[in-house]
Amino acid sequence: MISLFQLILAHLLGDFLFQPNSWVVDKEKKKATSPKLYLHLLIHGVLILTFFGLKFWGLAILLSLSHGIIDLSKLYFQKSTTRTAWFFIDQIGHLISILGVWWFLFRPEVFFDWKPYFWIYATSLVLVTQVAGIAIQVGLSQWSKDLDLSEESSLKNAGKYIGMLERLFVFSFVILGQWEAIGFLLAAKSVFRFGDLRKAKDRKLTEYILIGTLLSFGISITVGLLTNWLVSLN
Repeated sequence: MISLFQLILAHLLGDFLFQPNSWVVDKEKKKATSPKLYLHLLIHGVLILTFFGLKFWGLAILLSLSHGIIDLSKLYFQKSTTRTAWFFIDQIGHLISILGVWWFLFRPEVFFDWKPYFWIYATSLVLVTQVAGIAIQVGLSQWSKDLDLSEESSLKNAGKYIGMLERLFVFSFVILGQWEAIGFLLAAKSVFRFGDLRKAKDRKLTEYILIGTLLSFGISITVGLLTNWLVSLN
């Protein structure tokens, strides 16, 4: 079973941590002729070889090719109005291909010992920090364009890292069973945000922040509960 988490972690790292936004823009502009696309696929293959060893070069090639086919499908079929939908279709497609390859090659491991837990926790941490942040950003993109943030001044990428730390704290509290700490964190954030919302007097901004906060907390709690359940199966 650990092999499945290794494959998922390799995908998450390759698709979110080691893929700058400039690469995404280049791929969307040039599609199949973008050199960033093939560099992106190479990174996925290298990550799989790093986790599994050189003898699994066939696995690396197979998943890299399937990843490329799914990415190209997204690049050619998505439109400006369907970017959000295609983001999730793309990720679901990758997950299905990983599950299919894993089931075919590693099915006997379902009955093996799950230890060490490193791969479970590592995958969960990447999910709640990097992946969740991008997913929330994409999911809220249809509303963010309606907000006037031209007068807002903030530190570069401050919101991104605040969100990552917030989800990391919530995830940790769930793992440790400290539910009251989650309530305290939510209350503290509400106090800090109250002044901004009162000053803005913007119902859209209030709703936008509320949806983002609930999504952030909801994803972190869900991943935390799922992680505890997976670990308890041993």
